[in-house]
Amino acid sequence: MTLTEPVITLERLSEAHIEGIAALYHEPAVARQTLQMPFPSTETWRKRLDSDNERVVQLVALHQGAVIGSITLEQFSRIRRSHAGSFGMGVAAAWQGKGVGSQLLEAALDIADNWMNLRRVELSVYADNEAAIRLYRKYGFEDEGLFRDYAVRDGVFVDTLSMARLRRRPKAG
Repeated sequence: MTLTEPVITLERLSEAHIEGIAALYHEPAVARQTLQMPFPSTETWRKRLDSDNERVVQLVALHQGAVIGSITLEQFSRIRRSHAGSFGMGVAAAWQGKGVGSQLLEAALDIADNWMNLRRVELSVYADNEAAIRLYRKYGFEDEGLFRDYAVRDGVFVDTLSMARLRRRPKAG
């Protein structure tokens, strides 16, 4: 008998995923690593879905139809910042460290590079989230600064790390 890797599929967030994405961010281990408030309502996610903005791409990772991760990539709307965007991501605790974050990030960066033509992708991550920081560095993100006492988590102020990935222009041959 051979062991096979679980099949993970990525889809654009739709109405069919609303209950699952709300459940994902209900997980304390997921919510505490984001800037979202705990226990988001399905209506909150429905409103985010209703936004018909092509500068925002929302993807979900699914295993057997269940939402196990998500990523939202947003291109900045200001003209002088339209070369840049940022993203936020969450992966279910049971799926962390199993490649789901990599799949989501690879898909988002492909869209950023090849469809949105973004030169710069930015993110903020809690400074103590070592696993996420390793993942981002693996994909070319570099530290840009530390924001001290940036957010409240578990009743205390915590620092975040600002990171960015600059897409280099290919050299003329």
